[in-house]
Amino acid sequence: MDELDLLKKDWNSENPEFKSYSDSDIYPMLYKKSFSIVKTLFYISIAELIFWLLASILPYFLSSTFKEKLETSYENPLFLGVNIFSYLVIFMFIYLLYKSYKTISSTDSAKKLMESILKTRKVIKYYVVFNLTIIFLSIPLSFYFEYNENLEFHKQVVEFSTNQMLVLYAFVVLVAGVFLILLWLFYRLIYGVLLKRLNKNYEELKKLEV
Repeated sequence: MDELDLLKKDWNSENPEFKSYSDSDIYPMLYKKSFSIVKTLFYISIAELIFWLLASILPYFLSSTFKEKLETSYENPLFLGVNIFSYLVIFMFIYLLYKSYKTISSTDSAKKLMESILKTRKVIKYYVVFNLTIIFLSIPLSFYFEYNENLEFHKQVVEFSTNQMLVLYAFVVLVAGVFLILLWLFYRLIYGVLLKRLNKNYEELKKLEV
């Protein structure tokens, strides 16, 4: 049980003397915890950006085959556009989190802190939904690019029977689904835990506002 939980326990006791000081004691703790959570979210987003950059850059320099395929893929406007858009969204997400982090660090009002928490929650949820959508679409798109750019693969697929095509489509959907579930579990574990704590702080601030 942390310091805030101990204070809340005493706050709910029958001691009227303590209750008269409850708001002034509890708000700084809620502020400190909310600030710490948003700060952690910001650092996680930076780490995630670095991870995706390394995942894209390292294979390019370590594998000549991957390098050739990637350069060929970038000749396709759709592939290039999706990649640029994805990184733009990540940078925008980091900027919005940084903005929330700076807002919370300078606020002295419970109402403004609540507004910042609400904005942070929305940003995280939209970002998670965006990433899940991109992952779900990236597998079929990769298959589409491979089908159009890889002549050997194209010839093999053209010769597939109806049953083989159904198996191939099922495999593509299965792979996309697995990646989607894994990414959802990752966000559930990392962002979900922090958002739950942020929501808890928000509910406590609402009680102070009553």
